[in-house]
Amino acid sequence: MKKISVLLLFTAITLSCVSKKKYLALEHENGQIKSELQKTRVEKEDLEAKFDKIQARVDAYNTKILSLKEDVGTLTEENNSKLEVLKEGGVISNNAKANMRKTLKNVDSEKLSQAKTLKDSMNLAVAYNLEKTINTSNMNEDEDFSVNINETVVMISIADNMLFNTGSYRLSSKANPVLQKLADVINSEPSLDVMVEGHTDSRTINTANITDNWDLSVLRATSVVRKLQDKFNVAPEKMIAAGRSSYQPLVENDSRENRARNRRTRIIILPNIDKFFALMADN
Repeated sequence: MKKISVLLLFTAITLSCVSKKKYLALEHENGQIKSELQKTRVEKEDLEAKFDKIQARVDAYNTKILSLKEDVGTLTEENNSKLEVLKEGGVISNNAKANMRKTLKNVDSEKLSQAKTLKDSMNLAVAYNLEKTINTSNMNEDEDFSVNINETVVMISIADNMLFNTGSYRLSSKANPVLQKLADVINSEPSLDVMVEGHTDSRTINTANITDNWDLSVLRATSVVRKLQDKFNVAPEKMIAAGRSSYQPLVENDSRENRARNRRTRIIILPNIDKFFALMADN
């Protein structure tokens, strides 16, 4: 019995010592784990702080890049709008030059080879656009109606009998179709200026309302201008009314036929080149 008690005591002491060693070992291991966990947390916080700094730098760089892009875009736009002073006078922007080059791609190569200056090229571009407009306006030439294009100036001559009764400045009803076609051409291009010239033959005239051929030629020009403005919506600021009397005849006033040729209304379409290319630059 005494031996059993000693054995039990020894066993209890042994188990107590083993359990204490394991406990201490586990406690030590737990301390290491906590220490490593704390170290990991610190490292994580450091990495997050570094990441935040890097992200802030990236955001700052992106902001700078965006700002630079905006600056480049502004500079490009300003450069394209920059005006170049021509040697021959006048100005043209880079945008206008770019649009002019697009137009010139359609111009006959032989004509294009004759352009020696930028102003020549501008004239060709304007002339091309005018010819295209005239050709699509159904203005068929005959003995009473003729179209002549000289560089950038379009001259349309309309016989007296297509617009007026003899010795009158009041437009006849058959004038409307002709003036409608003319208005279509004028209204097709905002940069055009138009001069309407009245021409008479050499026979003198004197009535209650008309003093002489000067009077008649001016009154006929103003009648055409008013009709274009009031009926066909041509802007009045684009038009000029002028009378030439009988002093610029096409032929000698020595026959009935020749006098009929000299009685005419001439429409001179004058492109305003500055306005033309300003409009091109806006497109």
